[in-house]
Amino acid sequence: MNFHGLVEMIRTGGITLAVILVLSILALAIAVERMVAMWRFLERARTLAETVKRCLYRGALAEARAACERSTSLAAEFFLVGFERHGRSSDNALEAAVDRERQRVSLTLKGQLWTLGTIGATAPFIGLFGTVWGILHAFNQIGAQHQAGIDVVGPGIAEALVTTAAGILVAIEAVFLYNYFMARLGRMSLELKLMAEEFVELLREQQPLPQAKATRPGEASEVAAAKPATQEA
Repeated sequence: MNFHGLVEMIRTGGITLAVILVLSILALAIAVERMVAMWRFLERARTLAETVKRCLYRGALAEARAACERSTSLAAEFFLVGFERHGRSSDNALEAAVDRERQRVSLTLKGQLWTLGTIGATAPFIGLFGTVWGILHAFNQIGAQHQAGIDVVGPGIAEALVTTAAGILVAIEAVFLYNYFMARLGRMSLELKLMAEEFVELLREQQPLPQAKATRPGEASEVAAAKPATQEA
């Protein structure tokens, strides 16, 4: 189909077809934007997770935190939350805080994908509306001209068929893109969850043992006073 044929088809489809074409362009724009946002996301997250893991194995908390602060990966957000809560919260509170931040990262990755689902659900109905409108237009022409030849009803039927086909095609496009990105997000969310769980386990191992905690000043003086008495005895 040449350019003039495409223009003629759009003109025949009317405003309903124009709306469907706008929805198609919007779906493609959202898909490209999410593709750019997710580009190498898992690769950067895995690299950061490996760096943090190696540092924690050596007990280098400051080095691990510095690596997260320098990183541009979204995964650094829940790592930094874990470092902030380390030593200040219970194990359960630490785990809950890291998991909440991980879920926020997953929501950020989801972005405006809900729009793709909406387009996929509504585009066929917009095409159906164009179909009904085209048929009504055809019947109006029959009533106005008191004849039912192909020249009278043809334009209205053509509008109906074009908008119906376009609505179905755009719906297929949007649903395909939505399912693709949701499957990809599911895989990403699972990997982020595994990273977060392993990170929390390693942080727990970094916590000091109860007997290694520093004594309060009052306790230190009492211990010092008790030692000579023990020696005299």
